[in-house]
Amino acid sequence: MTLERLPHERVRFAHDSERQFAKLLDFYGIEWDYEPRTFTIERDPDGHPTQAFTPDFYLPASDTYIEITTLNQKLVTKKNRKARRVRELYGVSVKVLYQRDYLELLVKYGLEPARTGAAAVGTA
Repeated sequence: MTLERLPHERVRFAHDSERQFAKLLDFYGIEWDYEPRTFTIERDPDGHPTQAFTPDFYLPASDTYIEITTLNQKLVTKKNRKARRVRELYGVSVKVLYQRDYLELLVKYGLEPARTGAAAVGTA
């Protein structure tokens, strides 16, 4: 008997945080696509794309894109601006999942042990 691999086991993720989030989605049977679409958010005078945004996940059941921000909180402002621009230009739902929220989800669903002190708030 061969067990079918879960969706998160068949995708090559750019970051471990994305793999863990996909594992959480799989656990709850939530359908997802990884980086399925790139949105052009800025063009030069000739119409060529100069800036784009590729959200990490698309959740078809809720027609929502998810961007995970865990590596560098300094990027949060930039990602929020890009997500807002995609909403304005394309009328789609884009949610940015912040590091503190993401860490709480990992602990809540048993994917990571609870941390204390600076590590608990993502400042370590």
